[in-house]
Amino acid sequence: MSWMRHRPTPSSTAPSSPVRLGRAGLFLAAAFLCLVCSTRSAEAAGTGWSAGSGREKITPPAGLWMTGYASRDQPADGTAQDLWVKALAVADPTGRRGVLLTLDLCGITREISDHVAAELGRRHSLPRSAVMVNVSHTHCSPFLNGNLSGLRILPPEGVAKADAYATDLKARMIRAAEAALASLAPATISWGEDEATFGFNRRENAEKQVPELRAAGKLKGPFEPRVPVLAVHAASGELRALLVSYACHNTTLGINQWHGDYAGSAQVELEKRHPGATVLFAIGCGADINPAPRREPAHAEQHGRALADAADRALARKLTPVDGRFGSAFEDITLRFSRLPTEEELRTAREKQQANREMHQAWAAAVAADIKVKGDRALEYAYPIQAWSLGNVAWVALGGEVVIDYSIRLRRELGPNLWVFGYSTDVMAYIPSERVLKEGRYEGDTSMVPYGKPAKWTAGLEEKIVTKTHELVKRSRATP
Repeated sequence: MSWMRHRPTPSSTAPSSPVRLGRAGLFLAAAFLCLVCSTRSAEAAGTGWSAGSGREKITPPAGLWMTGYASRDQPADGTAQDLWVKALAVADPTGRRGVLLTLDLCGITREISDHVAAELGRRHSLPRSAVMVNVSHTHCSPFLNGNLSGLRILPPEGVAKADAYATDLKARMIRAAEAALASLAPATISWGEDEATFGFNRRENAEKQVPELRAAGKLKGPFEPRVPVLAVHAASGELRALLVSYACHNTTLGINQWHGDYAGSAQVELEKRHPGATVLFAIGCGADINPAPRREPAHAEQHGRALADAADRALARKLTPVDGRFGSAFEDITLRFSRLPTEEELRTAREKQQANREMHQAWAAAVAADIKVKGDRALEYAYPIQAWSLGNVAWVALGGEVVIDYSIRLRRELGPNLWVFGYSTDVMAYIPSERVLKEGRYEGDTSMVPYGKPAKWTAGLEEKIVTKTHELVKRSRATP
């Protein structure tokens, strides 16, 4: 109703004598004033949001290789739980839109994310910053060429099948996003949070001791139990979509079948509890956080129920309405690897009899191929950072496997209404904090082998990432 504020003023030819209004005229005038007041009040309160959702099944066909673990020596042999790409589209009262895509995958490549964003931009005039992609990091998902390329050298037919799957995946991501955009409808968007405690810091606690330490309240190391939720309710009151987040690895399972792990089980459980709602999961900065207990399908169901219970507890309390406007920002920064391996190191990796020999051979092949194409530029990596502001709540999406230190620091510096996602846009490597980089071990150093990267990161990456994140959050909040 904003057009009312721009109606022309009465012309000079209008009668100057008082206008006598009958009972009907007085009623209409009063109704008009009430409508204007309620419209302005609604605009001030941040109402007028719209939302829509879409989904596509992305469970691979038979014969595709899995990713996540180097120990797998054959393709997947079946499906234990279907995998999905789900989309949530939002539009603020001015019509500015954004689309979040969440996928039951271990990783995603920059090429896939950029292709999907570019196509949505071409078809729907969405800027790059308005398309956000996050993967759950389930380790029971298909291999994608270009992601975790140091795990294993696939046979040619495996590479061909992975390429065909990636082509189909991009099409399904676009279809899910377009379904969400097409279903945009007036909605109430609100958010809240609760807690789940099945995660633990795997760098600081021996897994076999976790039950005893947890019971005694003596688990060590940083950890965030937060379960933030974003709820979309239709004008009639029913729940139409729900986004749930948690910062913990999806490594409950190592079976040789497709499965969404605890995140997939939580989505299935919540969709049973809330028929008609699309439930999405976006993983936080859980690169050094593992679930416990794990390894059995029953454990994935257990953690899925725990996450669903936390989400439902949040929904049962008074949620905070999303109030304001949508803004987005996206930018790359350049991170550097500490060095390139020597020819001798590459040859040793190819020829030496050692544990995980096939993984080291794959690492050498991936790094050598990258150096051949890029030379010294193989030391540089374009690292993506994205920020969304949905009125009074802000989201940050960081590429790679991001350790929990980033979420804790960014929320401390930018406020508690901040959600920080890892595993977004491009999962190229672990992203350690400065503390973890100095300590080394898997997250700080040796994880570069399965990712096919030349060496650990150069010191200083945390400050670069945090500084740019501050800038992008500020920019997204300042969107006119």
